[in-house]
Amino acid sequence: MAANNSVTGDDLWYIHVRFTILQVLLVFFISTNLLLIITFFKKEYFYTTARYILFAITLLSDSFLLFLSNIQLILLHFRFPIQVWLCIIISVVVILYLTVTPVTLTVMTLERYVAICMPLRHGELCSTRSTMHCILIIHGLSSVPCILILSTIFVSASLSFYKQYQICLVEFIFVDAWQHNFRAGIYQVQFLIMCIIVIFCYVKIMKVAKAASGEDKKSTKKGLRTVLLHCFQLLLCLIQMWCPLVESSLLQINVSLYEIVRYINFILFYLAPRCLSPLIYGLRDEVFFHAMKHYASFGFSVLVFELCVHSSQTSSSRNLEID
Repeated sequence: MAANNSVTGDDLWYIHVRFTILQVLLVFFISTNLLLIITFFKKEYFYTTARYILFAITLLSDSFLLFLSNIQLILLHFRFPIQVWLCIIISVVVILYLTVTPVTLTVMTLERYVAICMPLRHGELCSTRSTMHCILIIHGLSSVPCILILSTIFVSASLSFYKQYQICLVEFIFVDAWQHNFRAGIYQVQFLIMCIIVIFCYVKIMKVAKAASGEDKKSTKKGLRTVLLHCFQLLLCLIQMWCPLVESSLLQINVSLYEIVRYINFILFYLAPRCLSPLIYGLRDEVFFHAMKHYASFGFSVLVFELCVHSSQTSSSRNLEID
């Protein structure tokens, strides 16, 4: 019995450590994204340029996704059940923004393709107005899997099912095994379409890079490296789409193994792709990096100034009291 209790205590300790690590990582990434979003809205050049607008969309969708995923994580950690209808709303929004990021990354790759391979038409095709229309199309395409997955729940579940209390996970909402397979099938179709588009863009840009010379060659190579980073980021996002199939299978076999695999998947395929966006534009892009550094240092300077003023006021008041 003692051995069993010690094992249980160790398991609980590891669960709390994993949860704490995730909370620290989530706070760090969401805070970084917020700094980048503030930087984006501070300069007119950013919110009138197509690639920066699309970058901001990924930041907003990633931040929203991480926030909602964290709510689900907290509910799961404390084993706090909620009504199924509320869980469905949260899960649908998570699925939507889970798809928005890879679709936006694919569009960003297309934007780089147009900028490098069709520079004369870039201003026309990638204007601010066209980008806004593109954002609507991105959300329209991303909502298709949500609608299809949601329809399978409505078809299978009775009205009393929505009033039940459950731990809020998509895997627990699905009633039948075919729903898991259906969701995995939708994600695989998305995976295939996005891979074809990205490979096409990469091959075309690579051909232009080989034929370019001088400053054009340097600019094209930089664009090619950006596309490669987008490809890697997209690959992680698309692998993430396969995770539910693996996780739902493990849930039927072993709950402890399911929790470990879900934890690893969350770090590798949820957090990792979303830390690449700040890296690509927050650090590699010189214009954005200098703007971000300016606002970050300005915010720090203001904080130091306020602390100095507060300390001087406190010391002055103490001197008056002594007098």
